Amino acid sequence: MSILVGLIPAIGWGLMPLLTSKAGGRESNQIVGTGLGAVAVGIIATVVTQTHLSLNFAIYAFICGALWTIGQIGQFVSFNRIGLTVTAPLSSALQLVGNSILGVLFFSQWQGPKHLMIGFGALLLVVIGVVLTSKVDPNKLGAQKGNAVTVKDFMFLLATTIGYWIYSSFPSMPMVQGASSTELFLPEVLGILFGGLVYSIFTKNAGVLTQKETWKSALGGLAWGVAGLAYIFSGQMNGTNMAFILTQLSVLISTLGGIVVMHETKTRYELRYTLIGLALLVIGSILTSFAN
Repeated sequence: MSILVGLIPAIGWGLMPLLTSKAGGRESNQIVGTGLGAVAVGIIATVVTQTHLSLNFAIYAFICGALWTIGQIGQFVSFNRIGLTVTAPLSSALQLVGNSILGVLFFSQWQGPKHLMIGFGALLLVVIGVVLTSKVDPNKLGAQKGNAVTVKDFMFLLATTIGYWIYSSFPSMPMVQGASSTELFLPEVLGILFGGLVYSIFTKNAGVLTQKETWKSALGGLAWGVAGLAYIFSGQMNGTNMAFILTQLSVLISTLGGIVVMHETKTRYELRYTLIGLALLVIGSILTSFAN
C-alpha cells in the first residue's frame, strides 16, 4: 500500500504537463488552470484534515507558491519552443542539479568526501542523460531540426528554474521550521493561483478565468495537487529517500507521454538516445538520495 501511495506523485506530476498541453490555450491559461485545480485539492485537504493555519507560516508559503509559478511558466513556454519530450528531462535535471548544490551550500547536505563523491557522480550521470535526450538526428535537414535546444532556450529554462529551486528549498528554510506540510499546502497553492493571475494580467489576458482552456487545464492542476498531497503522505509512509526515488518516474511518464499523447516525432536514432538518457537521468536522480 505504501508503494502505491508513493507512485501517486510520479503519476500526477508526470501527467500534469500532458493534461495542460492537451488543454491548449496560452501559457496563462495553463498556469491559472493549474492553480485552480491545485487550490481545489488544497481546500478539500485542509477541511478533511482539519488543519489549523498559522498566518506567519501562511504568508511565507503563499510567497513561495507564487515564486513556483516562475518555474512552471518557464516549462509551459519551453513546451511550445522545444517540445515536451526535450523540456521535461532538461527541466528535471536543472531542478535536481540546482537543488543539490543549494543543499550542499546552505543546508549541510552531502557531508564528507564519500557523500560528496556519490552526489556529484550522480549529478554527472544526470547531465550526461540530459545531453543524450536532447540529441538531434544528424540526418535531419535544417527545417526538421526545429526542437534542437539553442543557448537561448537553455538560458531561459535555467533562469525560470530559479522559481523551482526556491520552492524546493522552502521546507528547509528556518522561517517555516515547526510547520507541518499540510499546514503549508493550501497557502502554497493559493500563491500559485495568484502568481498565475498576475502573469495573465501582464501578458494581456485578463479574461483568463472566462476561457474554456483555463478550466480544461484545471485537470492538470488537480493531478498536480493530488500528487503534491500524496508526496507528503509518501514521505511519512516510505521515508524521505524512497518517496523522492519514486517521484523520479514522473520524467519517464511526461517524456514518453509527449511522444505517445502529444505525437512529438523522434527518429529511431533520437528515440534510442532518449531512452538511454532517461535511464541515466533516473539512475542519477536515485543515487543523489544515497548521498544524504
